[in-house]
Amino acid sequence: MANAIYKTPEVKNETCLNYAPGSSEKKALKAALKKLRGQKIDIPMVINGKDVFTKNKIAMSPPHDIKHNLGTFNRGTKSHVNSAINAALNAKEKWENMDWQDRAAIFLKAADLIAGPYRAEFSAATMLCQSKNAWQAEIDSIAELVDFLRFNVKYMTEIYAQQPESSEGVWNRMEYRPLEGFVFAITPFNFTAIAGNLPATPALLGNTVVWKVADSQVYSAHFIMKMFREAGLPDGVINLVFVEGPKAGDAVFSHPDFAGLHFTGSTGVFNHLWKTIGQNVGNYKSYPRIVGETGGKDFVFAHPSANAGQVITALTRGAFEYQGQKCSAASRAYIPKSMWSEVKKGLIKDVKSLKVGPVEDFTNFVNAVIDEKAYDKIVGYIKKVKASKDAKIIVGGKFSKSKGYFIHPTVVLAEKPTTLTMCEEVFGPVLTIYVYDDKKIDETLKLVDTTSPYSLTGSIFCQERNDIAYLSKALSNAAGNFYINDKPTGAVVGQQPFGGARASGTNDKAGSILNLYRWLSPRTIKETFCAPTDYRYPFLEKS
Repeated sequence: MANAIYKTPEVKNETCLNYAPGSSEKKALKAALKKLRGQKIDIPMVINGKDVFTKNKIAMSPPHDIKHNLGTFNRGTKSHVNSAINAALNAKEKWENMDWQDRAAIFLKAADLIAGPYRAEFSAATMLCQSKNAWQAEIDSIAELVDFLRFNVKYMTEIYAQQPESSEGVWNRMEYRPLEGFVFAITPFNFTAIAGNLPATPALLGNTVVWKVADSQVYSAHFIMKMFREAGLPDGVINLVFVEGPKAGDAVFSHPDFAGLHFTGSTGVFNHLWKTIGQNVGNYKSYPRIVGETGGKDFVFAHPSANAGQVITALTRGAFEYQGQKCSAASRAYIPKSMWSEVKKGLIKDVKSLKVGPVEDFTNFVNAVIDEKAYDKIVGYIKKVKASKDAKIIVGGKFSKSKGYFIHPTVVLAEKPTTLTMCEEVFGPVLTIYVYDDKKIDETLKLVDTTSPYSLTGSIFCQERNDIAYLSKALSNAAGNFYINDKPTGAVVGQQPFGGARASGTNDKAGSILNLYRWLSPRTIKETFCAPTDYRYPFLEKS
């Protein structure tokens, strides 16, 4: 039992290592890559703290080296999801009644394990599983995941400290209970940090979780679960399943104790899940919390006063880091005609200098896209551009899947602002640019705001403060994360809480205190020390 009000360790953002030539971290990472590539593992589901193996083995390969086998994972069924739900519900009472500082200590320890002794292994797993270069793996699987775990503890204590006022003779208290039931976390392939955060945040607050990961991220998810278990997470608190979406959904969304969905993925899937939950809402004990971060068609708008060199760098990094497989990636850009010649020249030069290849060669800026399905979809867009009269490729456009799913960074020039790749989410290394008339800023801003159904990230480049204020106001609803003179990617936990609205999700801001409130069900407690013994109020007395 807690008999003190504990102060948690001070939190600051984890420092990213730069993996410079000859550095100790680079040597350690290369050794970890060699070690993991040299072994094959059979990854189990984890239900009620037990490793669960099945006869249905699914092979895993790095996207950049599809002939290499990393091992297998064990495909589960609906019955495994039911077992995971039961485990979560059975673990719930003991877990939610654990003192908050003990729950906090588990996730703080996990953060220290990732940032410390397992740092190289975590980065290597993400590099091999998701084809991320060393820098992208560092900022994702190390810095961002560690920040989520540490900052969430800070936010939890801030919430618990928020208490109501009390009048004379009364003590008012606020109790921040977890949700009644279990939480279902569905995580995407592209960020190890998101995969760890979505189940961990509800769990930190006393919820128990069924966690379904994307097939293409199972390998690195295995290492996340390994860290949670080593940090002391009790059995049944987070249950990891590898089950096809419809089968998992059948079990979860028909269960009366379903209490919340924590989701990152496509807008189409999220819409389907929301509809399913709505159809079943009468069967649940409580109204489920639905938190989702979905798609984006993120923009860069350059004002005529912008610094062209800054715009070029923002486009190169924003569009092509991690092969454009970020929901925040720069996917469409609006460049003034007066600046286009300089931007075009610099951008083509940058793109031609980008090396493409496997992650083990640290000189490669661009690696492979995640799988064949994604490859085929992105290549389909490139082929449509090549056949279009409304757009043309000015650099890039090459692709091959003979060794891995490689697509070279591609820049498209759109003759019309409504051409296909200007509107639809490609989720790959394809940037489409529309050159606008310098005198038509207002019309172009309207295009930026209305071309896409999404509202996730966007950036403007501009020098004069009045113009910055004007552009920001005009695009106030166009992006949940808005950047001024910076690329629209790279949100940092605690600095730029992440999330968007419209078709981009519920904007519950992962990386901030706002997200944690969604996994709590507060109870107000009023205690009166000397209760009245007469129903009569003074106003009833005769004057």
